[in-house]
Amino acid sequence: MRFETERIRLRKMTTEDAAIYHKWRNDPDVMRTTAPLLDVYRMEETEEFVQQVILGSPSSKCYFMIEKQSEKPIGVISLINIDYKNRNAECIIDIGEKAAWGKGYGTEAMKLLLDYGFLEMNLHRISLRVFSFNSRAIKLYEKLGFQQEGRSREAIFRDGAWHDIIHMAILQRDYVEERRTGDRRRQGL
Repeated sequence: MRFETERIRLRKMTTEDAAIYHKWRNDPDVMRTTAPLLDVYRMEETEEFVQQVILGSPSSKCYFMIEKQSEKPIGVISLINIDYKNRNAECIIDIGEKAAWGKGYGTEAMKLLLDYGFLEMNLHRISLRVFSFNSRAIKLYEKLGFQQEGRSREAIFRDGAWHDIIHMAILQRDYVEERRTGDRRRQGL
């Protein structure tokens, strides 16, 4: 399995990643569109979290996104709540470096994670949750083939208003078919 594109590569987290992750985790702008609870974390709490990820929960896979040209971490992408029996998982993505926002890194990382989840792990279904005000993320997920399955109405309070949490998922067969037809389109067939 190739864990890289021309511009980014994914690698597992290390204890050295705690400091940069701590910075992202405590930045309200970064967490505004992904974290249900905006909070301030102590460095010890972040180190403990990273240690749990590194020691490896069998129900999660967490990777740092590295921008290859600079070799700098720009975000985190994960499969969590992996249910091996039913071949399901949930994905989470955070682009922590604001300078990397809007440059397509999220699309590249999601494709790598979906390839890994569906083609290597043989998952049947990958789901996610997205806040209704995060229209850029919703467009990205739909472009990748995710479908809306439901919503938790007014489940999050942000910026002085209530917003829905949208539940989306993609099935392995749909992802594989979309990859196949996309490859044919690119080849002009």
